[in-house]
Amino acid sequence: MDGLGGTDPGTDLPVTVPRGPLLLGLVRILLTVTGLVVLYYLLPLDRDFHGPSLLRLLAGLLGVGLLVAWQVRAIMRARHPALRAIEAVALSLPLFLLLFAAAYVLLFGTDPGAFTEPLTRTDGLYFAVTVFATVGFGDISPVSEVARVLTTLQMVGDLVLIGLVLRVFLIAVNHGRRRAADR
Repeated sequence: MDGLGGTDPGTDLPVTVPRGPLLLGLVRILLTVTGLVVLYYLLPLDRDFHGPSLLRLLAGLLGVGLLVAWQVRAIMRARHPALRAIEAVALSLPLFLLLFAAAYVLLFGTDPGAFTEPLTRTDGLYFAVTVFATVGFGDISPVSEVARVLTTLQMVGDLVLIGLVLRVFLIAVNHGRRRAADR
């Protein structure tokens, strides 16, 4: 096969993505993730973690939800739905993790005792990924009640992202493939 493969759910015939769209998709993924990480390191995270910061986090999470809804629609209409779904995950997941990493850094800036270790931006990202991966190395832990609530919110969001959002993306891929086969 010359590209991303799989089988069409309606016919069980092999489906491949030609190399051109596959390479373009990989470049978009790389640029998107790189851009998000660069933005995370450039954003001013020296504010207090109080009402406005919490509202920004909630607005960011709402933005991720709207992005997921838009991505589902784009997947169903895409010429290569599986590739579009991979791109959607490659945008949604880092954005979600970077939102929480920024919130952890802001919280630490407001309350240095909120975590067992000092949090730089890299540490905040590391902690967010550690919580997402559920590996919990134990080197950084939430100590304050606010930090624990925020971490719990991320854990619930992780489960929703893994369980519901990925499932919705897979359903959209199957719908998109069926729609393409009907043409």
